Amino acid sequence: MNLANQDYSEKRNFIRMKIDTPVEVSVSSDDTSLSGTCRDLSGGGMLIEVDKALPVGTELEVTINSEHSQHPMLKAITTIARVQANHSGTCTLGLKIQQMLS
Repeated sequence: MNLANQDYSEKRNFIRMKIDTPVEVSVSSDDTSLSGTCRDLSGGGMLIEVDKALPVGTELEVTINSEHSQHPMLKAITTIARVQANHSGTCTLGLKIQQMLS
């Protein structure tokens, strides 16, 4: 099915997978490290929830570890595309994947 035949809400280049898995985040410009939860993941980006708001445009290194291996399941350089404060005191960050790391 091409993009023209899909509902408006699903006109994306990549399918979004809903996941709730722990994520480790390092801010590239300083030594700040955060832990959080990855809420969804696609081929072009991800949505994570952390305890600290960070500015749009900030570059982050994001790691999702595998429970079954010593190697990370996903490691990527990302850029914050959007920020949303939550009522619970957490912050949701929409991230664009810039580069996958090995």
